[in-house]
Order: sequence, then structure tokens, then C-alpha cells
Amino acid sequence: MLRRLYNWVLALSERKSAPWALAGISFAESSFFPIPPDVMLVPMCLARPSRAYYYAFICTISSVLGGLLGYAIGYLLYDSIGKWVIELYGYGTKSDAFRAAYAEWGHWVILIKGLTPIPYKLVTITAGFAEYNLFWFTVLSIITRGARFYFLAFLLHRWGEQAREFIEKRLEWVTLGVLAIIVIGFVMVAWMF
Repeated sequence: MLRRLYNWVLALSERKSAPWALAGISFAESSFFPIPPDVMLVPMCLARPSRAYYYAFICTISSVLGGLLGYAIGYLLYDSIGKWVIELYGYGTKSDAFRAAYAEWGHWVILIKGLTPIPYKLVTITAGFAEYNLFWFTVLSIITRGARFYFLAFLLHRWGEQAREFIEKRLEWVTLGVLAIIVIGFVMVAWMF
């Protein structure tokens, strides 16, 4: 079943509409959606390594725009939608700790958490809730999300064929590794705050 899902995602990544789907997932992940854009970015880069940097650009721009929506949710709608999203991820009791972290370490919170497997929507919504400076939020989001996606694109562009062979031979282990990284991201947030 996992192999069929992998082949299906690879086939989807070769469609002409794939960049639009990548943009949609990147946008949604930064504000409310639980699945990271890597699930589309990696297969798309494996299918067309020569376009890896273009796909990273799409992810970066879409993620920052989605981050601005997340910021707006936190700033304008925290008591309704923002609080619900934060509670959905199990961090409702930690919102005051997030706000205090932004007051003291705002730049570093965005830069570090934007690179980690910590769900970025938690960063964006909380930045709005904490009324963090919108200009700096946008600049730092471009830097951190760009670094993350362009680094992944570099790896896949450089070693795309070897990566594809590695993934296809060890698909189950790679899937478990990705799931472990996502779980570690949630645990890091719980532990840090």
C-alpha cells in the first residue's frame, strides 16, 4: 500500500498542475494544514531535479503568504480560529509561554522554529497573537522558510537520482523517519514551552 501511495504521489508530481498543488499545500501548512509541503516538494524534485530550485521558490513564497494568513488569524481572530487551531495541536495551555518567548526572543523564535520540524502554523499564529512586528515577521519568514526549502532543493538537485534510489529501496524506513521527525517537532514544542 505504501509503495502504491509513493508511486501515486510521484505521478501527481509530474502533472502540469503539480506546482499549483505545491503552492496550495505550502500556503495552507503555514496557517492551518497539518501536512508539511515536503510531501509534495520531495517527489516533485525527485521527478524533475532540474526544477528543484523553482519548486523551492514556490514553497518559499507560498509558505510566507500562508504565514501572513496565520499571522492575521493570530492577530485578528485568536479568540476564535487561532485558539482553536492552537488547541487542536494540543498547545492551548502554552499560548502565554509562546507570547513571552516572542517578547524576549522574537527574531530567534521565528528563525529557529522555521527551520525545524515544529509546525510552522504555531509560529505564525502565535506571532500574530503576540503582536510581533509584521515587517520583521515577514523578513524572517522569507529567510527561514527560504533556507529550509532551498537547502532541501539543493540536496535533491545534487543527489536526486541517488536519493530516489535510496528512498525506493527503503521506502518503509524513510516513511518511518519522516513520521519520527514530525513527531519530534511536536515533542520539541511541548518540551520547550
